[in-house]
Amino acid sequence: MTSDPDIIVVGGGPAGMIAALLFARAGCRVHVLEKHADFFRDFRGDTVHPSTMQVLHELGLLGEFLKRPHNRIDRAEISWNGRLMQIGDLTHLHMPAPFIAMMPQWDFLDFLRDHAVTLPGFHLAMEAPVVEYLQEAGRVVGVRLADGQELRAPLVIAADGRDSRVRQILPLEELGAPIDVFWVPVPKTESGTALRGAIKGYRLIVMIDRGDYWQCAFVIAKGGAEKIMARGIEALRADLRAAAPDLPNLEQAIPDFDHVRLLSVSLDRLTRWHMPGLLAIGDAAHAMSPVGGIGINLAVQDAVCTANILAGPIARGEQVDDLLAKVQERRMFPTRAIQGAQRAVHERVLQPLIEGRLQATEKPPFLLRMLNRFPLLRRIPGYFIGHGIRQEHVRSPKA
Repeated sequence: MTSDPDIIVVGGGPAGMIAALLFARAGCRVHVLEKHADFFRDFRGDTVHPSTMQVLHELGLLGEFLKRPHNRIDRAEISWNGRLMQIGDLTHLHMPAPFIAMMPQWDFLDFLRDHAVTLPGFHLAMEAPVVEYLQEAGRVVGVRLADGQELRAPLVIAADGRDSRVRQILPLEELGAPIDVFWVPVPKTESGTALRGAIKGYRLIVMIDRGDYWQCAFVIAKGGAEKIMARGIEALRADLRAAAPDLPNLEQAIPDFDHVRLLSVSLDRLTRWHMPGLLAIGDAAHAMSPVGGIGINLAVQDAVCTANILAGPIARGEQVDDLLAKVQERRMFPTRAIQGAQRAVHERVLQPLIEGRLQATEKPPFLLRMLNRFPLLRRIPGYFIGHGIRQEHVRSPKA
């Protein structure tokens, strides 16, 4: 490994790679430490929202990004007891990419790496798991790797997800999540451009159009996976058919539970994201529910904000401990707002639904009926899907 850098970024996910690219672009020396040998992780979030593509546009990378294979989603719909209703429209967004790009996360990360490595200050180490944050006199001064190697820097950015060791040294608030999710890919014959939710009776499934297959998220009770698996794969297929009768070829798609992936849902946040020499961003700072598919894009916004505030001073050789709180101050509001909305959906819709205390009636809720009836109203959820809350723009310097 080369000489000690200006910044260590722990974790090569979207937040870590965007942050590292922006800091290296500003002339900083950045080392990214990724514990895995590659970026290939199946069933990671694949939704790249318009706000993230706005960042790529501002970096001059959007055109090249969109040349990579992807699917586009520009509307949201819901099947309510078999009645298909339109509830969201992104096509009217005044943004460079008024749609959600569905791209495997490993392709997105490969794309970011390919551009970051062209910057002289960027260094990426794979198979470099961090096992300890080094502290001296109440300040984080670096990290220790699994092989015993130590690396030091004036600032360490923890961007290594909800299992980050940073959560052992910074205070964590658990918000609770009453759900887990089974991810199931189901091949289909016709492509589309929609994100579809399907509610029938007491069952809920979210179907993400991936061109030649649906990426399905079947919502289950927290800790209920073993009970479902004990019933057998045919019982799960029956549940899926009950929620979405038009799902084809389930026997072929999921012949056994080896073709089903469990996502254990968490909802929490650090109450303090920083200490001298250390800043947490992305899922390391706030684990999000899959509700809304916002996790990647919130993490990217954290990274842009971090670079906007810190890249210039670090490139000038300044000490930035006093600036770390400014990142949390700016990003805590969207975190609280989105987690509050997710928690409300958990408690008022999902939990009562899967516990049998609420079911889809013949008459859809008033809000869904209004969205379906008036196309202009669908632009409102489309706006929030596209822009998020407190959208960040690239303002960090370029060396």
